[in-house]
Amino acid sequence: MPPKERAICTNLMVRGFRDACTEAETTVTGGQTVLNPWPIIGGVATSVVSREEYVSSDSAQLGDVLVLTKPLGTQIAVNVHEWRKKHERSGSDKFWNRIIEQNENVAFLTVSEAEVMMHKAVRSMSKLNRLASKLMTKHNAHAATDVTGFGILGHAQNLMDNQILQCGVELHTLPCIANTLKVDDEILNFSLRTGYSAETSGGLLISMTECDALAYCAELRDLEEKAYNYECDMCDADHGPWIIGRIVEDSERKAAIVEDANYLEV
Repeated sequence: MPPKERAICTNLMVRGFRDACTEAETTVTGGQTVLNPWPIIGGVATSVVSREEYVSSDSAQLGDVLVLTKPLGTQIAVNVHEWRKKHERSGSDKFWNRIIEQNENVAFLTVSEAEVMMHKAVRSMSKLNRLASKLMTKHNAHAATDVTGFGILGHAQNLMDNQILQCGVELHTLPCIANTLKVDDEILNFSLRTGYSAETSGGLLISMTECDALAYCAELRDLEEKAYNYECDMCDADHGPWIIGRIVEDSERKAAIVEDANYLEV
């Protein structure tokens, strides 16, 4: 970027980073700036807590269910947004052109639907896992991880690889941002349906008893509805959390999506 634009963007990125830290109830205590070909920003969070204040990643129990706190499909939503914007700027984008060609034959994906898809993705990505994580200890979570670059199945497998017990996981429900699945199926395969589409700022994947999971989901849904104002035209769909799987006995510690899995459009 030219120096003027770089100064503006850098200041806004640092301000956004600071605002996110404030919302997360932490502070920025240091940092460094380097000249880089790409605009990037990141940090490392540290804390000192007692054993009762955190959930480990290795203590899932047989019979537990798995809870997911954010929907899947952010990678696809962002890419569709970029395809559409590129098409608007240059008059052509091969992937958006494919969507237009699909639209000629069937009601596939409108500009309005693409905008809603991106809106839901931004709302999900910008939502902290603060409330979701705070409730885990209250509702007796046994194990947990986040869902990011390896996709839902990749992180479920990582979770199983780390367990003390010999157990595996069966995923029976995958909640996906509306219309991301048909883009995955018809336009470009991001491996969303098979569980490997990367997620940015994804949700938590939590192992707990079904009874605790039901109470956890109900309380988190109520808290997030109050905190994030989901009562808008673009946010009328289910925003989670969801029970998406179960812990089963498995000496090979495999994570798998069941054959008759339910794919939710949310």
